[in-house]
Amino acid sequence: MKLKSISLEAITSALEKAERYRLLNEPREAESICRDVLLADSHNQRGLVVLILALSDQFSAGFGVHLDDVRSLLDELNDDYERAYYEGVLLERWGKAQLGRETPAHVINDWLRQAMNCFANAEARRP
Repeated sequence: MKLKSISLEAITSALEKAERYRLLNEPREAESICRDVLLADSHNQRGLVVLILALSDQFSAGFGVHLDDVRSLLDELNDDYERAYYEGVLLERWGKAQLGRETPAHVINDWLRQAMNCFANAEARRP
């Protein structure tokens, strides 16, 4: 069975659905839609941002999504502000996801400190 691909005309609607899935706490469905969007339009910035957020939603759910895998997507963002801001979001979410695990507090604190530095960097680049 061949899966149907998303047309360029359907991307906006598909991303709206992906965002709804995120709000419904269904990040894997959102991730799947975003990956389909990026197959149709590999440089779609909104699709990339929603994918980054959907993957980071999975940090604490135990789906095997790791910070480094998601962080590598930041290089595909065109905007310096967005790269810095979403790196901060990733680091903050990763640090918070480690709270329920046996991760030492100083390591979590370091991720949160790095996140704050990223947010400060983003603020300095804000349009």
